[in-house]
Amino acid sequence: MRSTAFVSAVAAISAVFGNSAVLAADLARPIYSKAPVIAQAPASWGGCYLGGNLGAGWDSTHTDGLALAGVPFPSPFDYGSSRGSGFIGGGQIGCDYQFASNWVVGLQGKADFGPINSSNPVAIIPGITADYRLKNTEDVTARIGYAFGPSVLAYVKGGAAWANLRASSVPNGEQAGEIGNILRVGYTVGAGVEWKISHGWSLFGEYNYMDFGTKTSPLYSTGLANPAWGFGATGALSDTVAMKLRSQQVVVGVNYRFDWGGPLVAKY
Repeated sequence: MRSTAFVSAVAAISAVFGNSAVLAADLARPIYSKAPVIAQAPASWGGCYLGGNLGAGWDSTHTDGLALAGVPFPSPFDYGSSRGSGFIGGGQIGCDYQFASNWVVGLQGKADFGPINSSNPVAIIPGITADYRLKNTEDVTARIGYAFGPSVLAYVKGGAAWANLRASSVPNGEQAGEIGNILRVGYTVGAGVEWKISHGWSLFGEYNYMDFGTKTSPLYSTGLANPAWGFGATGALSDTVAMKLRSQQVVVGVNYRFDWGGPLVAKY
């Protein structure tokens, strides 16, 4: 009796587990979905950048004498005109925003350092040379451009400009008799082309015109020239002049652009 009951129990357990295995085998296999692929969005000109530039600068001046030691002349005296050129270099920083597919707008700050030297003889005072040194320029500009495909951007720009200029009068064979360090404010316009050369990096070339108008500036005696020239004691107001200043630049440079590739996009 015990043997018969044991055999029956084993048979029942085998039947239960056998049927379970059959049922499990009949269940549908799970369907696995493919994980999304993270891809980079198409390259954009949007984002901020930092870079440097090298090039050449030209300046032109015209100066009229208005007063000597604070005493006005009956009419302005023509002190002459000069032109100069030199190598310049500096840096730029800015941010751009791309919209309407191909249009780009942005703001930029740029600084370039010379010097650019120029001089001319003062015909009305034989033996005196007027010397000028444009030491540096800075500008803050807005620019708008059009992207010709993903790699080429053509743009125009315009805004405010500053110039740091030194002006002096030098008697023949002597040191400067009078000098003035002058900060000028004006405007600038320009145009350029920028090329993407690799991820994050671009090259550009541009032309800039700067106009600082005609403004009145004082020159002070250095005390270094022969007193016979009449520049006065050291530090005394010597000349008051009206000076016109214009400058041009042609530069090439490189930018590193942050957030070049735009946001990540999931592709399924």
